[in-house]
Amino acid sequence: MKRISLRRASQKAFIVLALILALFLSGCNMKKDDGEKVRDLEFSVVGETEAPQELKTILAEKRTQPFKLTFTDEQNLYIVVGYGPQQTGGYSIQVRELYLTDNAIVLSTELLGPEKEETVAPEASYPVIILRTELLDNPVIFK
Repeated sequence: MKRISLRRASQKAFIVLALILALFLSGCNMKKDDGEKVRDLEFSVVGETEAPQELKTILAEKRTQPFKLTFTDEQNLYIVVGYGPQQTGGYSIQVRELYLTDNAIVLSTELLGPEKEETVAPEASYPVIILRTELLDNPVIFK
C-alpha cells in the first residue's frame, strides 16, 4: 500500500515539475523588442488649426511646459511634441526618425533655433509639432 501512495506522489511531483518547466520555457520564448527598425512610418505634419478639436484643447493646456503625448481618433494616431516656451520666435522642430519596431513606435525630434541672420519676433514662442500617422496600438518611445 505504501508503494502505491509513493508512486502517486512521484507522479504528482513529476506533473508539477513538468508544468513549472513548461511555464518557464514559454516565458523564455516571448518575443522581445530589441529596438530594431521594422519599417519607417509615413506621416504628415499637421498644423494646430487642422488638429481635432479635443487635441487643440489639450495643447492649449500643455503648451507652457515641454511635453510629449499621443492622441487617437477613429482613423489616425497623432504624436505631439512641445518644447515649452522659448525666448523668441523663429524656432522649428525637425523629425529625425519615426519608425516601427516589433513592439513600439520610435520618434526622435530636434528643436532648431533661429538662424543668426534671421529676424525673429521678440515675443516668446511655443514650438509644437503634430505628426499624423496610421492608427497603431503600439506605445510610443520618444527619443
